[in-house]
Amino acid sequence: MRIFENIHIDWLGKRKIFYIISISLFLIGWANVLIRGLHFGIDFKGGTEIVLQFDKAVDVSTVRSYVEKIGLGFVEIKTFGGETGVLIRTESQNIPKAIFPKVVDHIDNAIDKIFPGIPKTKVDTSASTITYAFSNADTTNELISRLLAAGYQAGKVSEELTNKQMVVRVGIADWIKENLRTNMPDNPFQIIKEDHVGPKVGNELKTNALIAIALSLIGILIYLAFRFKFIFAVGAVVALFHDVLITMGLYAALYGVIPGLNLEIDLTVVAAFLTLIGYSVNDTVIVFDRVRENLKIHKTMPLEELINQSVNRTMSRTILTAGTVLLAVLVLLIFGGEVLRAFSFTLFFGTIIGTYSSIFVASALVLEYANRFQKKVNF
Repeated sequence: MRIFENIHIDWLGKRKIFYIISISLFLIGWANVLIRGLHFGIDFKGGTEIVLQFDKAVDVSTVRSYVEKIGLGFVEIKTFGGETGVLIRTESQNIPKAIFPKVVDHIDNAIDKIFPGIPKTKVDTSASTITYAFSNADTTNELISRLLAAGYQAGKVSEELTNKQMVVRVGIADWIKENLRTNMPDNPFQIIKEDHVGPKVGNELKTNALIAIALSLIGILIYLAFRFKFIFAVGAVVALFHDVLITMGLYAALYGVIPGLNLEIDLTVVAAFLTLIGYSVNDTVIVFDRVRENLKIHKTMPLEELINQSVNRTMSRTILTAGTVLLAVLVLLIFGGEVLRAFSFTLFFGTIIGTYSSIFVASALVLEYANRFQKKVNF
């Protein structure tokens, strides 16, 4: 398909308008970053993420009303993948100390229902487990079997035949599960996923993500410096910084503004930024290739006119490629569900910004350099 084949648009003549647009978007976004901050997901700040799958359609507001009363502090609850899925996020990794005695009481009551009045001793208690000792091994084995059937995470302390001790795990998911099963007995569910990330691991992941993005930009700078002139490489990398920083600014500016749009930064979003860098630099290289080709053919043509001609001749390819990507990403944004929403948002707006930055940032920087320093660009 060939469209926009014989266009003659003075793109770089309008570059100052797009300078203003880029600067405005950057200032708006990063003013929000400084004032409101970026919102990081559990991957980076630590916490617990739980996905529940109910047998029947469930009202998220009903689940929220129950979970908010069980003492876990701020809890984020959203629909996940359909009417029967629920995503629960909390910054807690373990049961809060104030709630822990209630959890122990629930387990004690469950044991008493199985064997009323059975003598038991709490041998050990940690932030996530309770260890009980009973009078004989048969009682211990029966209790473990019955508690497992009731949904508790119970197990033997030792595989010895004479083992009399039982350990019961008490995590965030277990506490949520216990309360929801009590309050919603007519709609059983199962835990599809439970992820825990500690704050130390989260900080390490955040640092590694920044290093990954920085190394990708340095690698691109080195590659383009060898393939083109150094000023072309600088223009491309500046354009990539432009794309990433403006898209990141949108995260802060739009967070909480659009209902149902999760704009927390997690590892999936980092993957989207790296994908965006790859897409944007590819678009820039296409334009630079045509500029280099025309510089060899039209050695006396003014650089601004030559870059305009190169952009016009690649416009058909640019529109078709960007349009195809945007169409696919738009489908993901609308129908991809909670998990892919931030990823597809990043690629959608990043593709738009990256497409115009190839012209009005990367190419324009080469032109500004040549004009300011009276340098003749040639190959």
